Amino acid sequence: MATFDTKTYKDNIVLGATAAILAFASLAVMSALVKEASQGTSVEVVVFFQNLVCLIFVAPVVISYGWGEIKTARIGIHVLRAVTGTGAWLGLFFAITLMPLTNAVLITYSAPIWIPLIAWMLHGRKVGRAVWAGVILGFMGIVMVLHPSNAALTWGAPLALGAAFLLALALLSVRWLCETEPNLYFLLSTALILPFALFFWQTPEPWTWIYLAGIGLCLLASQVLLIVAYRYASAVTLAPIIYSVIVFTALIDWAVWHQVPSLMEVGGMALVILGGVIAMKVGSKCEEGEVD
Repeated sequence: MATFDTKTYKDNIVLGATAAILAFASLAVMSALVKEASQGTSVEVVVFFQNLVCLIFVAPVVISYGWGEIKTARIGIHVLRAVTGTGAWLGLFFAITLMPLTNAVLITYSAPIWIPLIAWMLHGRKVGRAVWAGVILGFMGIVMVLHPSNAALTWGAPLALGAAFLLALALLSVRWLCETEPNLYFLLSTALILPFALFFWQTPEPWTWIYLAGIGLCLLASQVLLIVAYRYASAVTLAPIIYSVIVFTALIDWAVWHQVPSLMEVGGMALVILGGVIAMKVGSKCEEGEVD
């Protein structure tokens, strides 16, 4: 989850959209690798190495700019971002071990429909009727995916819902950080998850190390691609592309684990995507004062 300058960009929507799609394809591959890696070690260890690999690549870049570039007067928001982001990954990764991959990813990436609710609860910000309609559609979709007769319904569902809420908070914290703030996420998140990784340490199986490296590299690739994407197109234009991660995950789930969603689950996915797009697009226009 990187911090981007979304106000200054070169207008090339095709290039920006392509980079964003590849970024979320990387996250889909990462989720699939997590499903495999979690069979050879603990989830806490997986999250630790996910962040550590990224930190190893990011640290030299930060150091090259000088230590003065990482000074911040908003450490509290940086910590909030690290806590909520790390918690979101933990929730998602645990959910992946307990329920179908696509369902876990879908629920977690329903985060955009939580953002208007959180903004309303924290700041009393007015939420337009169109945004509420998007939120309601999204929650209806989640209910359809997690219908009571679903035999696969486990503790993974509340974990994924919790991950969605934390991801929404993490996305909001990125908005609250000004564009000149340094990116301290990987440093703080690695430090936060280290005690848990040590406490729940399970020495990874030899083959698991490959998955752990792949998980970190996929996350790193997604962050780099998103930085490129936001240089060529606005955040409002690219926002709905977040849901491409669900499509890519469903394809991987079908190809590797032969998981075929039911018609009700497909309908629920469509509602979550539709509701999220409405909440993001209309909500962004409301913030800009374009609509009531």
